[in-house]
Amino acid sequence: MFALFEQLTNWLWGMPLLVTILVTGVFLTVRSGFFQFCHMGHIITSMFSKERREGGGDDGKSLTPFQAISVAIGGTVGVSNMSGVATAIATGGPGALFWLWIAALLGMVIKMAEVTLAVYYREKQPNGEYLGGPTYYMQKGLGEEKKLPFWKIFSVCFGGCIFMTWFITLQNFTVSEAVGSTFNLPYIVPSVLYVLAIYLIIIGGVKKVGVIASYLTPIMCLLYVVGCVIILIVNAGALPETFAMIFKGAFTAQAAVGGFVGAGVATAMRLGFARSVYSNEAGWGTSPMIHASAKTDHPVKQGVMGAFEVFADTMVVCTMTGLVVITTGYWSSGLQGAELTLTAFESVMGPVARALIAVSIFLFGLTTSTGWFTYYSVILKHWLKNNQKVLSIAEKVFILGTPLWGMLVTVLTVFGNGTPAQLWVIADFTTVFPTFVNVATLFILSGTFVKLLKDYCARYLGKGEVDQDFELFYEDKKAKEGK
Repeated sequence: MFALFEQLTNWLWGMPLLVTILVTGVFLTVRSGFFQFCHMGHIITSMFSKERREGGGDDGKSLTPFQAISVAIGGTVGVSNMSGVATAIATGGPGALFWLWIAALLGMVIKMAEVTLAVYYREKQPNGEYLGGPTYYMQKGLGEEKKLPFWKIFSVCFGGCIFMTWFITLQNFTVSEAVGSTFNLPYIVPSVLYVLAIYLIIIGGVKKVGVIASYLTPIMCLLYVVGCVIILIVNAGALPETFAMIFKGAFTAQAAVGGFVGAGVATAMRLGFARSVYSNEAGWGTSPMIHASAKTDHPVKQGVMGAFEVFADTMVVCTMTGLVVITTGYWSSGLQGAELTLTAFESVMGPVARALIAVSIFLFGLTTSTGWFTYYSVILKHWLKNNQKVLSIAEKVFILGTPLWGMLVTVLTVFGNGTPAQLWVIADFTTVFPTFVNVATLFILSGTFVKLLKDYCARYLGKGEVDQDFELFYEDKKAKEGK
């Protein structure tokens, strides 16, 4: 039965979705004037500006731009960067890392577009809170502006698949595997501790998630990258061969070696794209829901931070993981998931490094799980905004259940003899449908994104003339039109 499910998932992640992502990514890249390539320096430096760190968020409801991207990066930079990338290389070979890079470079402009649209079409709530995301730009952009009747179908398909991840989540198992195997504990012990830690954070709501993420995310990313750099310096002699395997494996079939059973180009490409989308979530439509809550005076300002999010997540953290498991030689050992990454670190830096990485995986997983709680909250508030009583009950159910389902997955995997590869097949299935729907929506609304980007370039990059009558937010545009 699982074999049929795996075949279906592999087919869905095959040519149709790859073409969709490639075409949309290239299309937006061209229409944006190759923005992510021409303005890479601007994307990186904007992240660390004083305005991004301190702007907005002083009303107790909204997040500062930095808090918003910290939650978003915390939600993307997680166990997939360590476990998922390692599994992709162990299954698809070093060539999978090349396709992960391609997907990420295109993903930068895709994420930039979806974040920009989420901020543009967002709604300000009576309490001053901003809410937005794919379901909002589907309703307002597709429904109200384009008059497309299928926007409700898109919204339900998108939200329904996002809620599937509430039941099927990999964070708890990967954290339990990493901590349990490192400290010789039954997996259920770190699983329970992880559940309690999530409760402590999400009970405080979205604002508390943002504050905690703004502290945890930069520290954990820095520590992990520093550890990877140390290993790469030690194994510097293996880097030329590593890059040769990456580029060769991207375009030629890779023969079996050691515990690696061999893989073709299509497998490497599929796994590279799958891990990229699952890790940085570009096109998935998730992190725009938290970016939309940030106080900013221009949608593209936050969109630029979305592009940085993909760069930090995939081009930096995922790449580091991939290079570590390849240069150490453990990619072909037969190991998978977090155990592969942990073993690669331990082989160079000893058991202390393994313990530090295990703790890092715990923190990475924690920011991911709490970040995803905010996504569920945004969709619930949109769908149930006209029924506050039901909304109140639904929010309590999600607060109670968000950590528990992950623990159930851990229990079923451990006692049901599941494997990391099988878990990632399930994760791919919950990713593919919302990505299809969201990317299609981005394609239809690309004109709005391009207009906003053109205005941004005129205002902040000195390219073109500023149109003082151009409305930067959909609500302001409607008010001006008298609707």
